[in-house]
Amino acid sequence: MEQRDVNLLYEKFDFYRSLNTNQRLHFNHRVIAFIKDKQFIGRGGLEVTNEMKLLISAHAVILTFGFRDFFIGLIDNIFIYPDKFYSTTNKAYHKGEMNPRMKALVVSWADFNKGFNASKHNKSLGIHEFTHAIHLNSLKEGDVSSSIFTDSFEELTALLSKDELLRQRLLDSRFFREYAFVNQFEFLAVIMEHFIGDPKEFRLQFPQIYAKTRQMLNFDFKGY
Repeated sequence: MEQRDVNLLYEKFDFYRSLNTNQRLHFNHRVIAFIKDKQFIGRGGLEVTNEMKLLISAHAVILTFGFRDFFIGLIDNIFIYPDKFYSTTNKAYHKGEMNPRMKALVVSWADFNKGFNASKHNKSLGIHEFTHAIHLNSLKEGDVSSSIFTDSFEELTALLSKDELLRQRLLDSRFFREYAFVNQFEFLAVIMEHFIGDPKEFRLQFPQIYAKTRQMLNFDFKGY
């Protein structure tokens, strides 16, 4: 990896800055391998750059840094649009979409970039969409990391089902934006945005949910 790429990762990602030297080298290796494993395809006249590949792939590597298999086999192609795009799946405009049938992740580059300036709101299109991909991938794969991910999420949903007080406090707190409560997939994607974006506050507000999220990702890194 060239120094300019390392500098970009250091500039853009709190997670990367928190890693030690050996962990950063491992991270760099995974980013390079992920880029080589996927096809990045521009849409709407967009020309895909090395920076786009690097920043998109880094989101996947962050979420899977505790996994043995980090490639997310459900994704073959990553389509990048300049802005919001029309989805034929539900006849609406989207910022991002995971299409398991086509083995494709689709993102709006404009909205993807907003994630770097939205840390206070813990909104990250990259983390959100890759969480969907990892979630769906873990349901079909039988490797150790996928099993830990799915089992831990089942434990989290069971915890919230049984603990009415915790569930009500979660709803009343408005700590997670309302979109988190559309369904279990969106709930997981939103809590992952908070976990990566502001782990300290997440742990302070909801330590039990935080612990299960950490367990899902097999995270044992500084700051988490």
